[in-house]
Amino acid sequence: MFAPSASWAALRARAEMFARVRRFFDTRGFLEVDTPALSADVVVDRHLDPLAVTVPDDPRRPAIGRQLWLQTSPEFHMKRLLAAGSGPIYQLCRVFRGGEKGRRHNPEFTMLEWYQPGASYRQGMDLLAELAGELLGGGATERISYREMFIAHAGIDPLRATLDDFVALVRQRGSAPPGSLDAEDRDGWLDWLLVELVEPKLAERGPTIVFDYPGSQAALAQTRVEADGVIVAERFELYAQGIELANGYHELLDADELARRSQAANEQRRRDGKGALPVESRLLAAMRGGLPPSVGVALGLDRALMIALGARTVQEVMPFPIDIA
Repeated sequence: MFAPSASWAALRARAEMFARVRRFFDTRGFLEVDTPALSADVVVDRHLDPLAVTVPDDPRRPAIGRQLWLQTSPEFHMKRLLAAGSGPIYQLCRVFRGGEKGRRHNPEFTMLEWYQPGASYRQGMDLLAELAGELLGGGATERISYREMFIAHAGIDPLRATLDDFVALVRQRGSAPPGSLDAEDRDGWLDWLLVELVEPKLAERGPTIVFDYPGSQAALAQTRVEADGVIVAERFELYAQGIELANGYHELLDADELARRSQAANEQRRRDGKGALPVESRLLAAMRGGLPPSVGVALGLDRALMIALGARTVQEVMPFPIDIA
């Protein structure tokens, strides 16, 4: 089979979406950049599995050489540009994630990522809402906090509930969590409840930005303490038709805290049966040198196009998914 999986109408719509993205950011004073797909540095995340590539020093011994990583996001390199004084920047690029294949996933996909130095948390959400209107059409993008969303759709406060409360909720709903779910893994429970109970309700809403995630899920976002003492992450996600399209952070600036979180993520990866990833990176040096306060967002363009065209799978909107690449 040599033909693309997407129709020519879908591929033309894809090209037009990319052009609209560029117009959107160019007219707002952002600089388009491009950064490496291969690097010795990589984002350390419990749920992201980068693909390793061996770059041989001697082509006669291809199995021996330097190990690099295909990037799961251009985040590290774009933040290095921010620290070097780039100003607002954006990028459309190919990224790679192992273990991601299905109706909404392909191991290689197209990501839009941008950074707004000097923007506030709320301003970051405002720009994402503007872009969602541009790409998806329809009415205004709704906003709801992670806490409000769980209370409304699952009847539980995710920031206050105990593990016993989660178990009681599951029994009440007649659900059955997977046997692989650790009984003591609070974030694992929250992720499972999100998929089982909350995301189906989000599918009934228009485009929605969910914000203020649990502090334990901050990743590379700043955190703050609420009036009732709970810690929330200044992180937000865009959903459309119950599908996650974008993930944004009020960016963490403390290099030592990033190293600590990366170590913690590696410990969780080990508990999940995965390998540890390198913690040391040039990003840490950039942060110590002075990363400006910023908001950053990553958006999956294949999924956005799938929703905009009413397609059932991302394979219908990309030319050569992994099975025919």
